[in-house]
Amino acid sequence: MKYYDKLIFELSKEGRKGYSLPVNKFPASPELPLQLQRASALPLPEVSEPDVVRHYNNLSQMNFGVDTGFYPLGSCTMKYNPKINEEAAALPGFNALHPLQEAPAAEKVLEDMNQFLAAITGMHKFTFMPCAGAHGELTGLMIMRSYHMGRGDFGRTKVIVPDSAHGTNPASAAVCGLEVVQVKSLENGRIDIEALKPLLDSSVAGIMMTNPNTLGLFETEIKTIARLVHEAGGLLYYDGANMNPLMGVVRPGDMGFDIMHLNLHKTFSTPHGGGGPGSGPVGVAKHLVGCLDGLKVSGFHGNFGVILRAYAYILTLGRENLRKVGEYSVLSANFIKESLKDVYKLPIEGVCKHEFVFDGLIDDGAREDVPGATTLDVAKRLLDYGFHAPTIYFPLLFHQALMIEPTETESKETLDAFIAVMRKIAAEAAADPALLHAAPHNAVISRPDETAAARNPILKYQDTL
Repeated sequence: MKYYDKLIFELSKEGRKGYSLPVNKFPASPELPLQLQRASALPLPEVSEPDVVRHYNNLSQMNFGVDTGFYPLGSCTMKYNPKINEEAAALPGFNALHPLQEAPAAEKVLEDMNQFLAAITGMHKFTFMPCAGAHGELTGLMIMRSYHMGRGDFGRTKVIVPDSAHGTNPASAAVCGLEVVQVKSLENGRIDIEALKPLLDSSVAGIMMTNPNTLGLFETEIKTIARLVHEAGGLLYYDGANMNPLMGVVRPGDMGFDIMHLNLHKTFSTPHGGGGPGSGPVGVAKHLVGCLDGLKVSGFHGNFGVILRAYAYILTLGRENLRKVGEYSVLSANFIKESLKDVYKLPIEGVCKHEFVFDGLIDDGAREDVPGATTLDVAKRLLDYGFHAPTIYFPLLFHQALMIEPTETESKETLDAFIAVMRKIAAEAAADPALLHAAPHNAVISRPDETAAARNPILKYQDTL
């Protein structure tokens, strides 16, 4: 058993301590009311300082992050976060600001960011209150409802969502009290306009779209879609999760979108993953600016530290290099796709944008009475070679979906190494799928019951607590 296999409470020995507190020089504080006092002492682990330090350092080494390796999660933009962003967020004039204190520098950051994001997206004005992408979606849909209700159009209670949409889209619409209507995709992965037309009636508040969509494909008929939705009296909402390849190249506002959110923690490089931090500012076209008045979805201006990191990122790159972000992310995705499509199934041919989707292996090694290697097996085997797995089994359009987004920050050497490993795994699957069924072979944890862990998490180290 390795040292880090032991949980810290298993190392506990009575009387062992890793701290020494100074003698209290102040008078005893008033006692807590009896109903608030514990009946017994809190049974905490008793361990030495080296045990504590090693415990947490070992836990950190069991984790995977973009600072330790390639992290090609699709639709998540797990790009490297420049450390200058962290330095900016730690500056004395910004660090630990209270939202009620006067802070001219912070106000200038918000003012500049409003202008920057408006220029990048083609929107007219942004609110920074939303604290995450899904929070931004909900806020945008609230604005959509407010717009229609403000005109006395109370019957618009439906939102159209493509079948390739991010899962948060229908969830956000439902939370906002709107009915979700799905529109199907064509075989080429784009929205079926003929299927869209009969859905556009006086009950439709708008449509939620990502462009490029979740398959990494640009919706080439976006101007036609915008015209049809607007003629029906609806609005277009842009899910900004896939904005990475478009920066400096094309703007959602110019495509005809009325409302959008951005994930600053994706597109603009703030560390992303593990539940936070996040920021999902919402922008609106000029005719919707009035809907921002009185809007209150969080305290003050959301997560200012995340906004500040995005501000540093934009200033560092400048206009010309923001465009290169989009160009390089598209180049990286297409390079990997073309290098692997002879061993992994590519369901939709053609140029992708920042991400693409394979549908499992071409030769999964399946034989009579021998199960073939699955997308999950490929993902687990990647861990043995030091790469984080891409997104798997999403989007739901493909049974063995494997969604890869390399971003613009990875070198060609890293992409080459990833391609080589993916090809090696494909060869292993064809020759010996059982090898992949048992992967990972050298990870700290192999194949836990992830569903049970999510639904029944153990959050305390003793059941008696």
